[in-house]
Parts: sequence; structure tokens; C-alpha cells
Amino acid sequence: MELRLNDEQKMIAESAAQVLQERSSGERVRQVLEQGGLDRALWQEACALGWTALAVPEQAGGMGLGLTELVLLQEQLGWHLACIPFFDAVVAPAPLWRHLAQHGGASGLAAVERLALSGQICVLGMAVDGSLGAQAKLQRRTEGGWELDGIWPQVASAAHADALLLPAQLPDGTYALVALTVQASGLQLQPQATVDGSRSSARIQAVQVAVSPDDVLLQGDALAQLWEPLRQHAAIGLAAEQVGAADRALQLAVAYTCERQQFGKPVGSFQAVKHRAAQMLVQVELARSAVYEAAFLADAPDSAGDLLLPAAQARTQATQAALFCTRECIQLHGGVGFTWEYDPHLYFRRAQAGSQRMGTVAEWLEQAAVRLLDQQHEAKEAVA
Repeated sequence: MELRLNDEQKMIAESAAQVLQERSSGERVRQVLEQGGLDRALWQEACALGWTALAVPEQAGGMGLGLTELVLLQEQLGWHLACIPFFDAVVAPAPLWRHLAQHGGASGLAAVERLALSGQICVLGMAVDGSLGAQAKLQRRTEGGWELDGIWPQVASAAHADALLLPAQLPDGTYALVALTVQASGLQLQPQATVDGSRSSARIQAVQVAVSPDDVLLQGDALAQLWEPLRQHAAIGLAAEQVGAADRALQLAVAYTCERQQFGKPVGSFQAVKHRAAQMLVQVELARSAVYEAAFLADAPDSAGDLLLPAAQARTQATQAALFCTRECIQLHGGVGFTWEYDPHLYFRRAQAGSQRMGTVAEWLEQAAVRLLDQQHEAKEAVA
């Protein structure tokens, strides 16, 4: 498999960088943070440019592209610290839209068009660690339909959402995924304070919310089988955003140290500072390579669908790169690194918040270790 971007993919990344350079500058980001953290104008432009339809299947009206294209776009959004819920509303639910378009019949296509292509912000209500678990129950009503009760303690981007995709437990112990508007009767959203002001979060409570059969998108074994590939897919997308933030932190550090003078020379000319910048570059390139490889594997025609090991590598490398580079960026900026007027602290906050999404580094490493040990055990049994 050739790990090389084609001309179309390069154009997606370059055009996104040009748009975001104008629409998501540091000054604009700080302005949006002071106004609540959502750049609604940028979201509408993203819809108009087709970014939200990038990975939606063609039969549902989308572009039918893959994870690689999403990764390229997500990296640019992280680089420019864009204040839109692209990860929760576009990247994370992309496998769901593909599944509904391919296996959901006419109702599935209608749901994709209504939720993914309407321009509204429809976020996937997964737990912080990316699991399916929810403190909610879906009970069937005698007159038809369902009734939803429960709590989702923390749903990312929910405070700015127009619609929600919420998992709930069925009476038989399996799960269903329910699509609801935020105006649904009995649904309450309580915004939560977040470390990263450009990312919203909310506690959701449902009290006797009426759910029609059309609102239940997926349930039972079909949802259980889809969820782990979806989680792995989302982890790779989040890793791409972390790579963008790490790369931008590196560039900010280099630019500032080349400008700042000490003993009559730019600080960046000192060998110790060069070494720290070089370490940042190594972290960024290792993470980018891991993320691109994972995305290419996901889009490969012969992909088996199991991306645990590539996702674990991408997530681990990208999280470490984002944390390391944003910390170094603040250090190399000296006393101004954490002030409101400079950008490094904004990227540091994004890196810190992102490190807890979709599972921590320790959790991904543990999952990878279990998988590798199982494979080794199976290989020994096959030989014996």
C-alpha cells in the first residue's frame, strides 16, 4: 500500500488551510471564545463548502470520500483551532451514516439526509471514553413508540447542538441509538464548563421523552457490531486534530524564538532552543505518519475493518505530540506564553482536553497489549 496523498487530497488540505487562515485567526478565535465558543458563521461556511458532506455516501447525497480526507480536514481545523464541532458532528458519526445509507433502506437514507446534510449540528452522544454505555433506558409504550428516561453525564458539543444521537439501553440489555432534536419535550441540557473554551459540553437528562420508531436509528447487535469500528475511526480523526495543534504549536514556538532577542541575538539561534524545536518536530512527524497510515488502512479496499492497533498507535503518538509540543511552546514563549493575548495557551487547552477524549493513552496501550498477547497466544496454539 502506497502512503502518498493524491492531487485531490492535497487540494482538500490546501483549500481548507486557505479558508481557515482567513476565518479562524487567533484574534477571531479569542473573539468567539468570549461569545460562547461556537463560530456559527464558520460552521455554515463549512456546510456550504461541502466539508460536512465529505464522508457521507453518494447515494445519500454526499461526496462518498473516506477517512483520509476527513483526517486532512481535521488536521487543518486543529491547526487553526477552529471553533466548530466538526469532530463530534461529522468525523465521529461518519461510519453510522455509511451504515444507514448502505443497509438502512429508504428510511436510512432519509435519516442521513435529515441529520447529516441539513446544515444542523447533529452530534454523537458517546461517553467521554468513546464507549456505548449510558445511564438511560428506552421502554416501549403500550400505544406504540418508545419512552426515553435517563442521564448522559457529559456529551461533547451538546451545548451547541441542534440534534442529538443518544445511546440508550433496551429492556433486553442491548442498546439503541436515538435521534432527537434538542427541543424535544422532556429533554433538558445543562451546559458545562470546559478546559477548552472552543469545545462545549453538556449534561443531558431525558424525562419521559416520546420516541417514535423512526427516531430509533439502530439497535441490538447491529449497533454493537458498528460501535467499536466507529470508536476506532473517531480516535483516528481526533488524533489528526491533535497533530494539527502540535504542528501549530511548533510553528508558534519557532516564530517567537526567532523574533525574541537575548544577549543581542535571537533566542532561536541558541543550540539548546534548536534542540527543543527539533524534538517537537520529531514528535509531530511521527504522529502525522501514524495518523495517515491508520487512515489509509481504514480506506484500503481490502480493509478488514479492525483498526485497533493502527488507531492505538495514532492516538498514542498524536496525544503525546500535542501535549509535548504545546507545553514546550509555552515554555519557549517565556512569561507571555500563558497570557490571553498570545496563542500558546489556547493550543495547550485543546491538547489537554483532547487527551481525555476517546480513551487515554494508557487505555489505548492496554488494549493494544491485550490484542498483541492474544495474537501471540493464537499463533502458538496454531503451531502446536
